[in-house]
Amino acid sequence: MRKPEKAEIVQEIQDRIERSRFNILADFTGLKVEEVTRLRRQVQEAEGEVKVVKNTLLSRAAGKDSPMAHLSSHFVGPNAVTFGYGDPVTLAKVLIKFAQEKPQFKLKAGVLSGQVLTAAELEALSKLPDREILLAQFLGVLQGVPTALVTVLAGVIRNLLNVLVALKDKKAESEPAAAAAPAEAPAEPEPEPEPEPETPSPAAAE
Repeated sequence: MRKPEKAEIVQEIQDRIERSRFNILADFTGLKVEEVTRLRRQVQEAEGEVKVVKNTLLSRAAGKDSPMAHLSSHFVGPNAVTFGYGDPVTLAKVLIKFAQEKPQFKLKAGVLSGQVLTAAELEALSKLPDREILLAQFLGVLQGVPTALVTVLAGVIRNLLNVLVALKDKKAESEPAAAAAPAEAPAEPEPEPEPEPETPSPAAAE
């Protein structure tokens, strides 16, 4: 393969890595051509793409900063790279099912949003509900929130009304007792001081 052709392949792989959100490596040794073709068709239906890439070109394309760089330790032996552009769960289901039907197809590892997944973790991912099911469950939760909120608010209002009624009854009971109590006698006014007798002036005494 000429150098310009290698550079073109590396660029194509880099473009796929940038566009994909989910990458999986698998050993396809022992698969027949028609089986690989069927796998590619199934992966395509799950919004993915399968490419057989030489490890040297894959290493160059992955570089050091791309998500695929986390899988560099698996760049040995025959590698089929799956690029996932859609729902990772749906794609994982397709790959796991195919691996169960064709034991020659061995999943090595994957990377999802920068997180490396082992073969066991890929299988666990495939057992999660599809995006549509998760969305339906989420909408069901949202529909249940207003009802629950109304129930809570109604309980709070009911408790508040009970407290107000109790306060009103207590006040009504205390008012008759206050009316029956004898009124206190008004305080007697203090006596006014008597006026002092006038002293006759010397002129009047004469």
